[in-house]
Amino acid sequence: MDNSPRFQWKLILAPFSWIYGLVVWIRNSLYDNGLLKSTGFNMPVISVGNITVGGTGKTPHTEYLAELLKKEFRVATLSRGYRRSTRDFRIATAQSKVAEVGDEPLQMKLKFPDILVAVDRERVHGITELMKLAPRVEAVLLDDAFQHRSLKPGYSILLIDYGRPILKDRLLPSGMLREPAANRNRANIILVTKTPANFKPIEMREYVNSLDLQIGQHLFFTTMSYGELNPVFPDKIKAPKNADRFRADDSGILMISGIANPAGLRTYAESISKHVRELKFPDHHHYSLKDIETIMKATLDLANSHPEVLILTTEKDAVKLHELDFPENVKEFMYSVPIRVEFLNGDKENFDKQIYNYVNSNKRSSVLHTEKD
Repeated sequence: MDNSPRFQWKLILAPFSWIYGLVVWIRNSLYDNGLLKSTGFNMPVISVGNITVGGTGKTPHTEYLAELLKKEFRVATLSRGYRRSTRDFRIATAQSKVAEVGDEPLQMKLKFPDILVAVDRERVHGITELMKLAPRVEAVLLDDAFQHRSLKPGYSILLIDYGRPILKDRLLPSGMLREPAANRNRANIILVTKTPANFKPIEMREYVNSLDLQIGQHLFFTTMSYGELNPVFPDKIKAPKNADRFRADDSGILMISGIANPAGLRTYAESISKHVRELKFPDHHHYSLKDIETIMKATLDLANSHPEVLILTTEKDAVKLHELDFPENVKEFMYSVPIRVEFLNGDKENFDKQIYNYVNSNKRSSVLHTEKD
């Protein structure tokens, strides 16, 4: 019998998970039976979400969809703008602050200046506002909306972290599930993210069989790769440096992260240097003056023992760190690394086709309708 503290905590929290599960079941039943209404739109609306708390890769996959669709359509992304200080409908600009629109929306806007990035605590209101704009929006990507049942997306993409199988997990708070794993059946597409690049075909078949897909559901496997380093303060860089430069100099790396699961970034940092020091903050952390002091002290410690220092962070953290007042001689060492989504098993073309077919088959009209979920 497992007597570990973690297992004992799960037993203690199990009754609370049952209560939580009952509340979730009642809520979903009200939507499923039409007692609570879901608002749908006669235009392409794609939801990207999960049923596991944090760290499944929603933002990189939303970025993938944005880059895919913006070639042919006027695309908008819509999220609530988690932990922003404002509450109303807003459209992000390159001059927006994290406090106004949230870290991930600002990251998206800076990465894709030619798409609309909007935030609204009420998703139905947000889409209604987007539909008033000219030129007209042709497709909307909803970030983190799988549990937002008051809005009915036309197409739903569910992300599952390969390293955290939902069929072996439990509901909050004894586990990490927002709702029962069986509710994956609401998704049109299931993406298994962060899959090992060397995942074998026989393992894929076993995974597919375990999920017991419904008729019409599609399953794809993706993995993450890292791009070239980007300076957090581009105007302070005279000659941008790449990862190979830091490898050659046997640099010390200070890794700064405020994300749900920094394991991938840690692995990347360790591929550059054996000397990695990590400062880990909570997801969506708002950095303070005290945090600057902590970062400066750690940087100085590394600089005393290594010929060069790389301060490495995520794109999401970079938009927040960029707003802080770091010393000029430190800014030139600060870089973020972008995450790229790659499809396994040669399925990129098939996935892209699924998305294009949905958007092309659901051309926008201006009619708003309410219906059962």
